[in-house]
Amino acid sequence: MPQMIFVNLPVTDVARSTVFYEAIGLTKDPRFSNGQASAMQLSDTIVFMILSHDFFKGFTPKPIADAHAGTEVLLCISRDSREAVDAIVEKAAAAGGKADIREKQEMGFMYGRSFEDPDGHIFEPMFMDLEAAMAAFPEGPAHEPA
Repeated sequence: MPQMIFVNLPVTDVARSTVFYEAIGLTKDPRFSNGQASAMQLSDTIVFMILSHDFFKGFTPKPIADAHAGTEVLLCISRDSREAVDAIVEKAAAAGGKADIREKQEMGFMYGRSFEDPDGHIFEPMFMDLEAAMAAFPEGPAHEPA
């Protein structure tokens, strides 16, 4: 079995969030979904678990962060093209999210935008031209001095 990642997101309205994530292209897996949770499949190995606040509280002793007031995480997801980056941001805005909460990132080899879901979770879809990135950094990634 390939290694997978399950990103658990607390939401105020599971049904509303399920509709939002379906609108931006994720697929609901009914086997792991009920009134308290929706398993939203991004790829074969990445699943966003949309959990009601009550259900989410069962997994952590800490209070749930208000993603509208602060940033708890930035969720960067790769896309196959610049057009695909634009498309998911447009879908997010049309489905009740907020598009471009910060300036677009244009780095030549990488293009990125951002959006918030209805609960304030921040997504950063991006496209990277790997060949152009390697040409921009021929020595490899930068490292902090020891």
